[in-house]
Amino acid sequence: MNHNISRLNSNIIKCKLCPRLIKFRDKIVKNKRKQFINETYWGKPITGFGDTKAKILFVGLAPAAHGGTRTGRVFTGDKSSDFLYKCLFKAKISNQSNSDHIKDGLKLKNAYITAALKCVPPEDKPLKVELDNCSRFFNKELELLKNLRVIVALGKVAFDACKYFYQKEVDFYKTLKFGHGKIFKLKNGVFLVGCYHPSPRNVNTGRINESKMVYLFNKIKKLN
Repeated sequence: MNHNISRLNSNIIKCKLCPRLIKFRDKIVKNKRKQFINETYWGKPITGFGDTKAKILFVGLAPAAHGGTRTGRVFTGDKSSDFLYKCLFKAKISNQSNSDHIKDGLKLKNAYITAALKCVPPEDKPLKVELDNCSRFFNKELELLKNLRVIVALGKVAFDACKYFYQKEVDFYKTLKFGHGKIFKLKNGVFLVGCYHPSPRNVNTGRINESKMVYLFNKIKKLN
């Protein structure tokens, strides 16, 4: 791994800037789900994962309470990750169709995946100060991913978080509206792409399915 990204990830894991998030995270670790009662939860901030020479960055809002917060890797060990990696595998972006635990052999091809917020917030609703605290890490990830050309925001909340980080510098970003498959070219030349979150609710209601998701992933691979 890139040494600068390794250093960044080390700083992310040690972060203690948000008391509310730490308290909520500790509560999750203490009150495990029944099916994971014998597991040791990660219980710390979650770093990004993947190919550090990536052209594509996938961004979720935050690690899932009993997914990433449990396993120690973003989009790992929950229903959303199950669906996401089936689609990434079909689009030939990952080497396997599952993301179960941190030592499962998963690798990404020309892609990196992270969360705008490194800790899970109550009700998936981060405070402005928490986004501000995490923006230093997100901005550093963007800086260190030297080949970055496309940011795929997984869900409206992640899209709004990306927009929030950027709009501090340029008012233009306030006008961007989320939509699945919508592609915006940012001032720095990077594309921001809206994508429905791979949540069970979106899948079960038919808002998103594998063919729609794979189609979009194949489309973004061609952006440059």
